[in-house]
Amino acid sequence: MPDDGDIFGQIKQKLVDTKQKWAREGRLLTGEQAEPVKRKLPPGQREVKNWPVLDLGVQPVVVPKEWQLTVGGLVDNPITWDWRTLMDQPVFHDVSDMHCVTAWSRYENRWEGVSAKHLLSVVQPKPEAKFVILKSYDGYTTNVPLAAFDDDDVLLATQWEGKPLTRSHGGPVRLILPKLYLWKSAKWLRNIWFTDKDTPGFWEVRGYHNVGDPWKEQRYG
Repeated sequence: MPDDGDIFGQIKQKLVDTKQKWAREGRLLTGEQAEPVKRKLPPGQREVKNWPVLDLGVQPVVVPKEWQLTVGGLVDNPITWDWRTLMDQPVFHDVSDMHCVTAWSRYENRWEGVSAKHLLSVVQPKPEAKFVILKSYDGYTTNVPLAAFDDDDVLLATQWEGKPLTRSHGGPVRLILPKLYLWKSAKWLRNIWFTDKDTPGFWEVRGYHNVGDPWKEQRYG
């Protein structure tokens, strides 16, 4: 009677012989070749690998030591954060796609910053607050529903791909709201205002859609 070592050797050799027979016979081959699965883009978008720079022609110089964010309106706890206070908040990491209304999209951007969920937990919007108005250091404004702002992947971004957010891309702090076109993600963020009335911003009063969902191709209103 063979010992356990002999039995193991017999089983292993049988397995090898079987797989070699499969190889000779071409077992499981169908003769077909599947195309690689491609991720779906929102309508009218094309993928880019870089991050194009788009702005109103002005890139304000906002250094971290002079940066401040004021949050107010219909909230129980209005705040003003400087850079040090922002850095003291829980760090949030996220990976998300971004889609620009000018028809480019970039997959899987790695962000670091402070989550909108955390900010909301600090300021405590009142029940009647339904909209968020965002204001930038260059005078830019945009509006989003509070329901869109209060999402798991929304953040006040300070880093992109492991590096501080550059001035050209809205640094030191910009909003990132991945589920809407990028014009809703205000650069050089300075003020967040909670209100019960919707107030269209810079592009919204110039023909852009008030919501801006790329999957519904809400480019223009």
